[in-house]
Amino acid sequence: MARFDDQLAAVEAGDSEARGITRRGFLIGTMAGTAMMAFGLSGTAGAASDSASQSLTAGRYEPTIWYAIGPDGIVTVHITKAEMGQHVATSLARLVAEELEADWSSIEVVYVDSDPKWGYMVTGGSWSVHQSYLPLSRAGAAGRIALIEAGATLLGVDPATCHAREGRVISGDASIGYGEIVAQAGLERTFSEEELEKIDLKPVGERRVLGTQGGALDVPAKVNGEAIYGIDVTVDKMLHARPVLPPTRFGSRPVSVDDSAAKQVEGYRQTIELDDPSGVCQGWLAVIADNTSAAMRAADALEVEWQRGDSYAITEADIQARGRSLVASPSRDNGALFVDIGDASGVLEDAGRVVDSTYTTSSVLHFQLEPVNATVVEEDGHWHIHCGSQQQSLAVNMLAKALEVDESRITLHQYYLGGGFGRRLYGDYTVPAALAAKALGRPVKMLFTRPDDTRLDCVRSPSVQRLRSALDASGRVLASEHAAAAGWPSAAMAPAFLAETVENGGKVDAFAISGADHWYDVGAQRVWAQQNHRVHEAFVPGYLRSVGPGWTTWAVEQHIDELALAAGADPAEFRLGLLKAEGRNAGQAPHSIGGAERLKAVLNRAMDKAGWADRDNLPEDVGMGVALTFGQERHMPTWVACIARVRVDRGDGTITVERLTTVADAGTLAHPDGAMAQLEGSLLWGLSMALHEGTEYGKGKPEALNLDAYTPLRMHQVPEMDLEFVDSDAMPVGLGEPGTTVVAPAIANAVQHAVGVRLRDMPMRAESLKAAL
Repeated sequence: MARFDDQLAAVEAGDSEARGITRRGFLIGTMAGTAMMAFGLSGTAGAASDSASQSLTAGRYEPTIWYAIGPDGIVTVHITKAEMGQHVATSLARLVAEELEADWSSIEVVYVDSDPKWGYMVTGGSWSVHQSYLPLSRAGAAGRIALIEAGATLLGVDPATCHAREGRVISGDASIGYGEIVAQAGLERTFSEEELEKIDLKPVGERRVLGTQGGALDVPAKVNGEAIYGIDVTVDKMLHARPVLPPTRFGSRPVSVDDSAAKQVEGYRQTIELDDPSGVCQGWLAVIADNTSAAMRAADALEVEWQRGDSYAITEADIQARGRSLVASPSRDNGALFVDIGDASGVLEDAGRVVDSTYTTSSVLHFQLEPVNATVVEEDGHWHIHCGSQQQSLAVNMLAKALEVDESRITLHQYYLGGGFGRRLYGDYTVPAALAAKALGRPVKMLFTRPDDTRLDCVRSPSVQRLRSALDASGRVLASEHAAAAGWPSAAMAPAFLAETVENGGKVDAFAISGADHWYDVGAQRVWAQQNHRVHEAFVPGYLRSVGPGWTTWAVEQHIDELALAAGADPAEFRLGLLKAEGRNAGQAPHSIGGAERLKAVLNRAMDKAGWADRDNLPEDVGMGVALTFGQERHMPTWVACIARVRVDRGDGTITVERLTTVADAGTLAHPDGAMAQLEGSLLWGLSMALHEGTEYGKGKPEALNLDAYTPLRMHQVPEMDLEFVDSDAMPVGLGEPGTTVVAPAIANAVQHAVGVRLRDMPMRAESLKAAL
């Protein structure tokens, strides 16, 4: 089975698209993030051109590259992760502070730029805390060890008599602060990677930071207006630009440009065609002006005649038709095997009873609050890119190709992100700004309008899935086959991250099929990932919060319900019977220790909290449905059970979600307040995608370009939410994505219970339900 480890190995083996990636470098680099201001300081956009790495005050002690301690006792944690509302810096700083025994009031964080020393920089996949836990914790412990040794010398005592607490080394009644030690001791001790790996972390019972309540470090600056986002950046002598996008992502070009009306806009300067060696900007124009308003108005006034690319004729229906043909007869020629256990095909062929179902999802947009933007400055042959990015290393690689320079001549300076959700994993929006700055020889700030952003969006691919499972006479599952057809984001953006398949020589995008490798015991099992090339002809399929499990969990959790109904069993009890912590479902330490038993535990707890035992006594047209998820990746599972209570209006087909009961086991919670915010937000977005979000792709763009036509969940539609985390000291795992995947199937299963209708297309439209009633 393909795993994230396999993807890393593939990156290491190939001529990586991301500069100089190694497996070790990636794992270390993904610990931290990317921006330049420090919390607690009033950063300004004008200071943005200075490297955060260079701005660190001299005289600090750095036991590892991940943090520094100053003579004033301030501990500055270096964050390489993007802050986009998930409070990641707080969680990562807590990992350091716990083992360092730092005084939390002395903690500051600084977002670093794209210096290669940080390794491969990416924020996504719910990886940040999970992958950072051991490296940052050990780094903190290393500092504690060094400070105790140096503090003991200054106190004139044996280090064995000393311990550290709240930023001080203590021996009996004597103590000395970390700042004093740094100022007096001339600390130079550093730790090798091998030494760090040998460090034992504190026993769970001695933790004083992890798992405790507390606010997020980024909130004050965001509340008082000091926080700097990419959209806020200003630099001297910069021009403003707005892109003029062609009618298709690929293959279009401008035939003629009439800017006579644009010239009437005060501040308008010119319109240029972007020459892009990287191929990202095919047929793009850029309107240049003295200010943002002029660039916006002049672009609207521009008259352009285009030669359209062939993909203008591709529709959502075309994409889904191709998907249906692919899942009807899955093959190695168009995809890969992701799971292959036993003779699933043989058992299905001989079975007396087979449940065969097809599920679809539509195109979904990111619609992050801050439209994409970038400001580009060239100084003495070095290019400075100012923006918010979730994958700085990939963006630098793209920019190097577009500007035709070595990556060493590019620095990406990171800012707060006004939402990411996977959109900013692809730095395509930095390329036109850089090309415009190169063409003009001046700094350029390029800002996309909301419709511009939507047209350029790396849409979550439409999907089609077919699941077939065999039951024996007693209702036991004998075999299951799952085929999923969708666009493969990694194939489009970062082919180096394609993983090895279960067969030799094949490649698969695990991000397009994860979630299908579930923790249920279904006997023989085969999972096919089919690449829908029709998607790739139309647009760049993207990573949207949870990626593949956004559609695979939709299908798996409905299919399990359908099997339960066919077997005449209670859907929740049926799941409990399939969750056996045996073989591959037993889990492995430390990441998935406990395996299916932990998923069973959260389900039992959710059933108790939701009153599942009384669900058949609910009012008419009210139903309960259950669904489970483990997040995005099987080797890094976050165990989640969700029970939805819904009411169906038979008159118009409206589905009202009255209550969501959710129980999650995410192991150790570095920052409980942040964890709860992540779970709440992901569940509500899952609800939004289940019932409201979704558009159709056609004529080179999504049908809905703004929030007048694309209607996410509104505040009055938010249900009652009963959320709980299991108390656990297991290794922390991810929380950014799991909640988005579990809500839709829980709602669909609840609708089935309420009115006996199975909705297999997402979003679940009222008109579809009304027609079926």
